[in-house]
Amino acid sequence: MRKIKYKKGKKVQPTFLDYTGVHKQIKTEMQLFVYDTDDLTEYKEFDKSQLDKCFESSKVNWLNIHGLNDTEVIKSVGDFLNVDNFMLGDILNTTKRTKLDEYHDVLFFNIKSLLPVENSDNINVEQVSFLLKNGILVSFQEKRSDYFTHIRERIRTHSGIIRDKKADYLLYLLLDAIMENFYITIENEEDRVEKLIDISKTSTNPEILEQIEKHRDNFNFLKRSIIPLRDSLYSIKSMKDDNVFNAIESDNYSFFSRLHQKCLELLEQIEYDLTSLDSASSFYFSTQNQKLNQVMKTLTVVSVFFMPLTFIVGVYGMNFDNMPELHWKYGYFIIMGFMFLLLLGMIYYFKKKKWY
Repeated sequence: MRKIKYKKGKKVQPTFLDYTGVHKQIKTEMQLFVYDTDDLTEYKEFDKSQLDKCFESSKVNWLNIHGLNDTEVIKSVGDFLNVDNFMLGDILNTTKRTKLDEYHDVLFFNIKSLLPVENSDNINVEQVSFLLKNGILVSFQEKRSDYFTHIRERIRTHSGIIRDKKADYLLYLLLDAIMENFYITIENEEDRVEKLIDISKTSTNPEILEQIEKHRDNFNFLKRSIIPLRDSLYSIKSMKDDNVFNAIESDNYSFFSRLHQKCLELLEQIEYDLTSLDSASSFYFSTQNQKLNQVMKTLTVVSVFFMPLTFIVGVYGMNFDNMPELHWKYGYFIIMGFMFLLLLGMIYYFKKKKWY
């Protein structure tokens, strides 16, 4: 059974940027949204040469990057924001766990997006990273996906309060969208486990136990992915208490507290699901033991039925000369009748005692 785990990546030097993920054939593309309450400008095919021209300090600037193969583009964005190489290295190194970093006036957030693989028990993992600085939010995705489609539409249609808020609120929405994938993944796992538990009640196929252990690995992997996210979101709350970071407005800390609460809910649900899997494993072994006990009980009853009959046959198979019964005219029929009556009597007695 293959465990789901982060792939081990090669060590990357701080001054050397190299993408370590699996999506190495995906072209690096960028889209830029520049907006405020009254105005929106969208650049669908943004180029690194436009970095110094299109950003407006008085508005929210959201630069979304798909594909991390072109390290020159990533380096250009880092230079534009004056971001240290160690942050860029964490963006390109997909083996890193979820983390939150603050350095000077830059907030760095790194998160794993998890989604179930269709028609499979495996989980698809993608790293998504964010840089937040002075009204500029840059999101880095390993490949093109539809995680943020609804957020783009809300920006275009001026739906809700997103156009009235700053870049930190946009970061909250993007994180919330990724966390929805956790709910989808857990729900998918729960549906599969529920079916598995139903099957385990009627079948003793050894493959059921293998599937139970597979889903246990999946839930533990989800747990390992959510715990550092919970800790990172708690760190944002600590930033508010310590008043040491100004990238997030004080009114918006409550939104990140909601994400922290969601993490706690997800972890509680995973603990419940792991308990359900433990119960399924115990039920499977109990069913196996019960079946084995029934087989042993049946074999024991049959053995007891034949023990006295075997004794009688053994007695009359000793071939002594002085055995009068051997010379009786009806001796054979008398012994066979006695053995038959003895068998019926034992069956009746066992039945009355409810031993089978």
